[in-house]
Amino acid sequence: MTKGRFIALEGGEGAGKSTQARLLAERLRAQGLEVVSTREPGGTPGAEAIRHLLLHGVDTPQGTAGWNPRAEALLFAAARSDHVETLIQPALARGAWVVCDRYLDSSRAYQGGGGGLSDADIVTLHGVGSEGLLPDLTLLVEIDPEVAAARLAIRDADGTDRIGSRGSDYHARVATAFAAFREEDPARYARIDGNGDADSTAALIWQAVSRLIEVSAA
Repeated sequence: MTKGRFIALEGGEGAGKSTQARLLAERLRAQGLEVVSTREPGGTPGAEAIRHLLLHGVDTPQGTAGWNPRAEALLFAAARSDHVETLIQPALARGAWVVCDRYLDSSRAYQGGGGGLSDADIVTLHGVGSEGLLPDLTLLVEIDPEVAAARLAIRDADGTDRIGSRGSDYHARVATAFAAFREEDPARYARIDGNGDADSTAALIWQAVSRLIEVSAA
């Protein structure tokens, strides 16, 4: 049996990753492939429970409380560990393609670049929790800050989560971190211009994924 392929979509707030993950999964299925669509944090019951804690905090007598950067990184790593062992690895082993909305690089960018933790520590947590599993292809969807702000004004009209609501300086550091990852390891990333409409971005993504399909078929 041919081993499946693992594709992750990464990028900052407002990049359209969730929409593009859905469109990509639909197109892969149209090629006759088994596709597992998932997200992080989340994807399994245990990881979804941790997602709620991360994005919404916990109720205390003093109000809703969040997490310090170290605790946040540990929670993300725990959610990912369950996600990888329970869903991603079994899917790949049976030959399915996995399309994941966010993965390790989001932890590196948000808790590392944004939160100030060292990249080495986050990668070490990933090695322990998820045995270092990396995607076959990471689609890094990049957009201009002005485009992101316009999209978020619509998306978050009724409120956002604890991470999305952090300040512009935080999200600028996140964007800088994503760009640095791509420059350090260009072979692992496909840089996608996400400033256009959904169909234009989907076409660029399909160009990148088509090459992976060709390699898999060879």
